[in-house]
Amino acid sequence: MASRCELTGKGKQSGHNVSFSLRRTKRVFKPNLQKKTFVVDGEKITMTLSTQAIRTLKKKGLLTAPAK
Repeated sequence: MASRCELTGKGKQSGHNVSFSLRRTKRVFKPNLQKKTFVVDGEKITMTLSTQAIRTLKKKGLLTAPAK
């Protein structure tokens, strides 16, 4: 899976793990990415989105739950 949100562009960031003795080792902070499928003009489109983008789409009313 790609490590970048297709909508917001949010990607991985680098930083440090800091131990009790304050020794710093490199690490990577990865975004929480989920695959979402949308139906646009009768076609299914799968996108890799961050959970932040999914929450925003739900709030704006652009993403609705599928009818059962």
